[in-house]
Amino acid sequence: MPMSKNGEGGALPAPPAVSAVGLRKAYGDKTVLDGIDLHIPEGSVFALLGPNGAGKTTAVKILSTLIRADGGQAQVAGHDVATAPDGVRAAIGVTGQFSAVDGLITGEENMRLVADLNHLSRSEGRRAAAELLERFDLVEAAGKPVQSYSGGMKRRLDLAMTLMGGPRIIFLDEPTTGLDPRSRHSMWGVIRELVAGGVTVFLTTQYLDEADELADRIAVLNDGGIAAEGSAEELKRMIPGGHISLRFTDPAAYRSAATVLRGATPDDEALVLQVPSDGGQRELRVILDGLDSAGVEADELTVHTPDLDDVFFALTSRPEEAVR
Repeated sequence: MPMSKNGEGGALPAPPAVSAVGLRKAYGDKTVLDGIDLHIPEGSVFALLGPNGAGKTTAVKILSTLIRADGGQAQVAGHDVATAPDGVRAAIGVTGQFSAVDGLITGEENMRLVADLNHLSRSEGRRAAAELLERFDLVEAAGKPVQSYSGGMKRRLDLAMTLMGGPRIIFLDEPTTGLDPRSRHSMWGVIRELVAGGVTVFLTTQYLDEADELADRIAVLNDGGIAAEGSAEELKRMIPGGHISLRFTDPAAYRSAATVLRGATPDDEALVLQVPSDGGQRELRVILDGLDSAGVEADELTVHTPDLDDVFFALTSRPEEAVR
């Protein structure tokens, strides 16, 4: 049952905010999307991962009506992206990796410009701009030209401008690219707040820790198709390579442990035994019981379970040419 990391699960699955079946797109003889399917519940964070050129931005452009697909069907907020693009545009906001703000005017002027584009009255626009500038901690900088803002401030202003129209679904295309760690974590907090308020977030990112931190479900895009999809934990369990590593300083203890733990891979030079494991408590107990029976104790024990880096490298290949 779909459930946001920022909310509680209900009795019924949430209706889809975004759905796609057989979505296809090619540029010349280069197929970028080769029949992908998507199903994204309302009020959740969906992350699309993939190497450069995998087609992440192309998917966002199709779903946000910026370009047309060559085949397949897609609905966003209940509207068909091909036959009802105006309905889609009224329900979404899009923030790309390159800020769309005007650097020559102030942050407040940028906000008012977007308010006019959203046909808000003068009073409504001023009120919404003030609320959003405060929410994104931009009040002190609101009267300064945006070209003086840091990268993180520009990104927050860009997202604040996106929210001016009250979108139910937000496409964030690599929103933290180029930001320092503090600004990235600040942006993560903003995304969590949005989802807690019922907004659906479609996130593309190259930062695997970002997807792990934020996303309810993750899809890995490679060679035009979805190579795998699931929660972060589900994806990690797909990849072999988990192990428990035991390091010894006493060669005699190392040899005794190797005799007991027959499935271990030895490293005689480092005095390390590596035992295949999914990191579960039961397997760990078996290993510890084996050491106890031999009367030895490891000087260091570490558990390695596959992470999203392992998933990414196992499921993706480097594209021969980048298509964005």
